[in-house]
Amino acid sequence: MTTTEKMSHSSLGKRLEAKLAKKYAASSTFHERFGNQDITYLSDEQGLAIQLYIGKRNADGNILGERFSRRMVKDASGKIIKSHWDRMGKIGV
Repeated sequence: MTTTEKMSHSSLGKRLEAKLAKKYAASSTFHERFGNQDITYLSDEQGLAIQLYIGKRNADGNILGERFSRRMVKDASGKIIKSHWDRMGKIGV
């Protein structure tokens, strides 16, 4: 699989996708532990998660693992019609 191919919904897991589907503080960064992995995710100006870094956090606080980017299609009123996460490749290698 190339780094630009779409990952299926199961690639992140239903629990993680449900967590990322929530609204958060606008334009913020969040660092958490999810299961046995470290995650960092960023929200846009509307509080929607748009970037995800998942893997193992090193001593510098950076994550060694993978990066995902959220793609959304919205209607004229701003309601999300479609949403999926694209695997963008390895990070910190």
